[in-house]
Amino acid sequence: WIERVDISTGKVERLYSECDGQKLHAPNDIVFDTKGGFWFTDHGSLTTTHRTHGYLYYARPDGSKITRVLSELISPNGVGLSPSGDAVYYAETFTGRLYKLPLKSPGKPGKVEGFTPGQFVGAFPGLAYFASLGVQADGHVCSATLLAGGITTFDPATGGTTHFALPDPLVTNICWGGKNMKTAFITASGTGKLLAVDWPKAGLRLNYNA
Repeated sequence: WIERVDISTGKVERLYSECDGQKLHAPNDIVFDTKGGFWFTDHGSLTTTHRTHGYLYYARPDGSKITRVLSELISPNGVGLSPSGDAVYYAETFTGRLYKLPLKSPGKPGKVEGFTPGQFVGAFPGLAYFASLGVQADGHVCSATLLAGGITTFDPATGGTTHFALPDPLVTNICWGGKNMKTAFITASGTGKLLAVDWPKAGLRLNYNA
């Protein structure tokens, strides 16, 4: 489910546990737009006999409305918005692919050609899985990368990638802070460390910060 926590009091409020009568399986990552609404991925679930589909949702922060925007996805994980807010990106874990969904307005998808649920941006050049992602101020998308161990950065215009390797096979998240937003904070889950790295490009400031 999606819940809101008041960090000053510890009060927990559950906002969403289902959409159109279907229970959420495994909500994963979340990002807010300039209007205060938020996108989140549902990773789906896995049993010994089958796997459920994943989904991309858009919702209001007051608990009044949730919309399933994309269905039948394969393990969607990281999610982020372009600097202009005209597109939402999501990364699939098990395919190691990054997709872009154009937006007409907040929460409203634009037209996508073909049968894919979004525009294919690119894939890792080899065997790897994707976890969470972050977006740089220049619009490039940085995906935490499992197995290959590091951060894979995509140029959405060309689909080209660069890979920043780290000595941990389970790199799971990235965000930015510090002076000029050039300090990348990276979770290295295999070794249980939080890393602070001087990053060559500034991270995109989030629309809402604590």
